[in-house]
Amino acid sequence: QVQLVESGGGLGQPGGSLRLSCAASGVTFSSNRMSWYRQAPGKEREWVAVMTSTGGGTTYADSVKGRFTISRDNAKNTVYLQMNSLRPEDTAVYYCKVIKYNYWGQGTQVTVSS
Repeated sequence: QVQLVESGGGLGQPGGSLRLSCAASGVTFSSNRMSWYRQAPGKEREWVAVMTSTGGGTTYADSVKGRFTISRDNAKNTVYLQMNSLRPEDTAVYYCKVIKYNYWGQGTQVTVSS
């Protein structure tokens, strides 16, 4: 069974940075595309970024392009989301996902506020 454990969330300042991590197990991590999603209070869950299995390709939602960077370490079965230039509208619970499977972790809360 696929298990995903997100961490690294917390309170960030507007204009500041946070780095999220997601450790995956129960899956051949290096063979799978990985993505990040987020869900703000009262809103639908939305896709944020995706990375190919080798890390050679990335795609971002327009709302985070140029500010967020997805990366991965296949030796550690971990995907990261570096979040820079944070905005209050980035406040959400962030989730990682193996593209191929419909499993979700518990998410990690990111709150951007001064």
